[in-house]
Amino acid sequence: MRGLVSNAHCVLFDFDGPVCRLFAVRSAESVAVRLRSLTDELAASALLTDELRTSRDPHRVLRGIAGNGPSAAVLSRLEAALTQEEVSAAASARPTPYAATLIAALASRGRQVAIATNNSPLAAGRYLERLRLTGYVGGRVYGRTGDLALLKPHPDSVLRALAGTGAEPARSLMIGDSLADHAAATAAGVPFLGYALDDAGEDAFRAAGARHVVRSLQWVLAALGQGPGRADAPF
Repeated sequence: MRGLVSNAHCVLFDFDGPVCRLFAVRSAESVAVRLRSLTDELAASALLTDELRTSRDPHRVLRGIAGNGPSAAVLSRLEAALTQEEVSAAASARPTPYAATLIAALASRGRQVAIATNNSPLAAGRYLERLRLTGYVGGRVYGRTGDLALLKPHPDSVLRALAGTGAEPARSLMIGDSLADHAAATAAGVPFLGYALDDAGEDAFRAAGARHVVRSLQWVLAALGQGPGRADAPF
C-alpha cells in the first residue's frame, strides 16, 4: 500500500463515495424517480425500459435513456434536472470519513489532487467550497459533460484529469467506489484503489481484478505516514 501511494504524483478521486455521500438527505432513488417522472412529462416515456423504470440509480436512468435515442431537447432537460438535484444535494452531502484530511495531506505533500466523476462538476465544486477544500484541488474537477456516452466506465473523465494535470498514468492513482471507476482507471492505464463499504463491495472489486481495496481511507493516510492504522495492513 505504501508503494501504491508513494508512487502517485497525482491522485484522482471519484466524488460521490470516496469524497462524500452526495445524496445523504434526499436519496438517490428519489432522484431516479424524479427523472422518470420528468421523462413522462416530456412525453418520452417510451424511452423507459422495464429496467430503467425500477432502477434506483439516477445515473443509470439517465445513461439508459441517452442510449435509447432521445431528442436533444429531452436529454438536455433530464441532464439539467439531475445537475440541479446534485448541486442542491451538495449543501447537505455527508463527508466520507478521513476524505478531507486525506485530500489536504496529499496536497501538502506535493501531490496533485483531482476529481474524476460522473456527477456534475458544479456539484463537486460546490461541495469542495463548502468543506474549504477548493485550494487543495485547485479547480481540477472533471465531471459529467453533455456527451453522456462518455460517463464512466468510459475513461473520458480520467483522461481529462490526466491531461489537465499533466500527470503520467502510471504515476497516478484513482480512488473509486464502483466497478465503473475501476474499469475507467484500467482503460486509462491508471493504478486503482477500491473503496468498499462492505464484504459485497470488496468481493465485487476482487472479482473484477482490483488488487487493492480498503474499507476506510484511514489506511491511505497511514500509507502517507499520517493518521491511525498500519500502512502494511493487508489489502
